[in-house]
Amino acid sequence: GRAELCLERVAINVQDARIRDNDGKQPIDKAVVKGGPAAHFVSLPIKACVQEMRKAGLPAAVSNTAGTFVCNHIFYVLMDIIAAHPIPIRGGFLHVPYAPEQVARLGAAPSMAVEDIARGIEIILRVSAAREGDIHTAEGKIS
Repeated sequence: GRAELCLERVAINVQDARIRDNDGKQPIDKAVVKGGPAAHFVSLPIKACVQEMRKAGLPAAVSNTAGTFVCNHIFYVLMDIIAAHPIPIRGGFLHVPYAPEQVARLGAAPSMAVEDIARGIEIILRVSAAREGDIHTAEGKIS
């Protein structure tokens, strides 16, 4: 249901699902990784990426929460693997709007053309490859 490309800032070590996942599981108040740190922060220059996506005419935002369900779980596990890797690796998580074809099946919701989502991903890759650090500007929303 997102209206823009949302780069996530932080993954938290908690699963608290309001509904069951595709496997029928509904973890409540459980750690993503038992004994893991409370959170992992993204290692990409998310503010610079968002700025460049907007310059390219794409709606984009920094998101301060990936929630406590599947997306956060995937993001946390990715960042946990990266933190334990002996070679420095960068990673992050991008929430994308529905494709128009999905909205046609689901009903009213924000959507974005797959080509525009792909352009956003290309911008994130290009900016992340070119920059070590991020820009210093106010950003962030809870979505």
